[in-house]
Amino acid sequence: QVQLVESGGGLVQPGGSLRLSCKASESLGSMNSMVINWYRQAPGDERELVASVSAHASSIHADSAKGRFTTFRDIRENAVYLEMDRLKPEDTAVYYCNGKFRRTEWDSIEEYWGQGTQVTVSS
Repeated sequence: QVQLVESGGGLVQPGGSLRLSCKASESLGSMNSMVINWYRQAPGDERELVASVSAHASSIHADSAKGRFTTFRDIRENAVYLEMDRLKPEDTAVYYCNGKFRRTEWDSIEEYWGQGTQVTVSS
C-alpha cells in the first residue's frame, strides 16, 4: 500500500498563503502512471475536487481556485504540493490528497487517501 501524508494546513488570515504537501511512502517516479488529486470538504458540504497533477500535467479544477492555487510535484521529495495564495474564508475546509497509481501497465489502479489537513482562513 502507498501511504499519503498531508501537512501544511493551519490558520491563516484572508489574503495569506499556505503550501500543502502530500508525501508518498513510495517513489512516485517509479509508477507506470499516477495522478494525485486534491479535494476539500467544508462542514456540511460535499467533497470538492480542487486540483490534479500527473506525470505530465497539472490542472486546477475548482473555479474559485483558478488564478490563486497551483499544484506541482517534486520527484526528489516524492511529494505533491498545493500552493494556495490570496486565501479567502470560503477556502476553509479539510484538504485531502487522493492518489491513483498503476505500478506497471499490467496492474490495476490502486487508490489511496491521505488523512486530511485542516485549512482555516479567518481574521
